[in-house]
Amino acid sequence: MRTLMAGLAALLIATPAMAEPGLAGKVYGARLEPGTTELEARYGRLTGGAQDGDDALILEAAHHFSEKFYAAVLLETGRPRQASRSVDAIAVEGIVHLARIEALGLDVAAYGEYGFDRGGPNAAETKLLLQHQAGTFDGRLNLIAEKTLRSGEEVEIGYAASADWALAGKFRAGAAAFGEFEGRRHYVGPIVKTEIEHLPLGGELEIETGYLFAVGNARHDSQGQARLLLEYEFVF
Repeated sequence: MRTLMAGLAALLIATPAMAEPGLAGKVYGARLEPGTTELEARYGRLTGGAQDGDDALILEAAHHFSEKFYAAVLLETGRPRQASRSVDAIAVEGIVHLARIEALGLDVAAYGEYGFDRGGPNAAETKLLLQHQAGTFDGRLNLIAEKTLRSGEEVEIGYAASADWALAGKFRAGAAAFGEFEGRRHYVGPIVKTEIEHLPLGGELEIETGYLFAVGNARHDSQGQARLLLEYEFVF
């Protein structure tokens, strides 16, 4: 219980400020896979409205060192409409598994990230990660606190959530949602997932795609966002 409370307290610690919620983001799981290395590309593009065509691409390399600890380095890039792509930040992140609540079938973990911004102040982020798996169902909830490390900046609170089910073979379908509360900006919509196994190094390629519709104040700037996530996993 003490470790669980410590994870909850981490959300109150000032932690890059939120870009458009969910753009090139993912919903993190709380379960770690010891020995697994991940190479990931995450792409998101806004559609419609004043920000139509703006996109983001994140490249990530991560390793699960044990059932309790994961670490990664990220390269965050962005491209406003009709402009060239630029590197926005380099970040390091870590996940610590806090608890397994058997009665609820719930895994709990804490996430931390520190971003080195190229054109402005650095930023930090924390997340409380919750994951419930039962049969063909996988549900995840990330509670997020972010802060630009500059005097006077406030902590921004948001969330990422997903729920999906196995339908046939390696094919899964469900929904995802991202948002931030103070600005009332949200994106929600369907997602599909699949994976290709028996690749080099004994690896597998996980693919997720979907379209999230703008809700609340997010509709002032776009109609939604298209997203594609590619993750190559292998044991190393």
